[in-house]
Amino acid sequence: MYRLWLTFAQTATVCLAILFVVGTLKPEWLPGNPTVPVEVVNRAPPVVTSAGVTTVSYSDAVRKAAPAVVSIFTSKEVKRPRNPFMNDPLFRHFFGERFEDEAQRAFSLGSGVIISPKGYILTNQHVVEAADEIEVALPDGKKLVAKVVGNDPETDLAVLQVEAQNLPAITLAQAENLRVGDVVLAIGNPLGVGQTVTMGIVSALHRTGLRINTFENFIQTDAAINQGNSGGALIDTSGSLVGINTAILSQSGGSIGIGFAIPVSIAKQVMEQLIATGTVTRGWVGVELQEITPELAESFELGSTAGVLVAGVQRGSPADRAGIKPGDIVVSVDGKPVLDPDSMRNLIVALAPGKQAKLGLKRGQNTLEVQVNVGKRPIASRQAE
Repeated sequence: MYRLWLTFAQTATVCLAILFVVGTLKPEWLPGNPTVPVEVVNRAPPVVTSAGVTTVSYSDAVRKAAPAVVSIFTSKEVKRPRNPFMNDPLFRHFFGERFEDEAQRAFSLGSGVIISPKGYILTNQHVVEAADEIEVALPDGKKLVAKVVGNDPETDLAVLQVEAQNLPAITLAQAENLRVGDVVLAIGNPLGVGQTVTMGIVSALHRTGLRINTFENFIQTDAAINQGNSGGALIDTSGSLVGINTAILSQSGGSIGIGFAIPVSIAKQVMEQLIATGTVTRGWVGVELQEITPELAESFELGSTAGVLVAGVQRGSPADRAGIKPGDIVVSVDGKPVLDPDSMRNLIVALAPGKQAKLGLKRGQNTLEVQVNVGKRPIASRQAE
């Protein structure tokens, strides 16, 4: 009897253990426990709206702009320094001319943007500087020889031309519509890996004082820009060009999220002049500018630091003939406010030589408006605007 009871107890224990394991791991195997699907809430994908506020992807913008962004390969001849032993006749006798100057070629990489179906390409001046061979690679792999139509070192822009027709040209955006916080995409050929798209936002507008170019009015963006992106496109979410990628701020040489692009409005002005004449003509009035510090503003009883102080006037210049004097405060150019020396410089150079411009001044406690016949900015002198 004891043995029978022991067998029953062991059997019951094993059955309970099996039931526990099945109930824990596979409850659906037990009768009365049908499989119940877990209810989850899936987030609906965002929908593209007519205002373009919310988008699923920026692929449409990239597909529109990418065919117009090219890779630029340049090379130039670089000579090794002459070996000093070549001045020794005995050395020359034994080794001949093998140690004479040897020409090598230096290669560089950049990007460019097709801005006309007739083969005009916009890029940075430093991408093609001193190059004697320029080759443009289209996104489809086709390669074309390019020539420089004109360049402008003061804005670091250049225009190239290739012998081709019906090229895919990019659409130019309205620069004044760009806002801080807008999403932008950078397209180029960074580090030679091939056409690459990076995304970011407009971090700031009207960046000046970086000492990269003579005339600065940069778009700052955190879209990744690296070596090889120079001259490439910065586009908005509709695929239109808002700027030409130019420089990065980095101690390592790699992107840390501070990149700068030349606004399309400036690029368009320079491009049109380079295509028409091969050079850029800028306005000039002949004044030396000084920033108004809080101390100067207090001294002149201005109330703010807006405007610029005329520190000097070149004799015989348009400003001199118009009666502008050192100590005057320039507050506007043709009705546009002057905030600092960089903003006035940009306003002056945008004026057409030979035209008249109105400069709003403060002289002591008086406010006056002076008519200035704009001159042509001298190429040799860059000290007075």
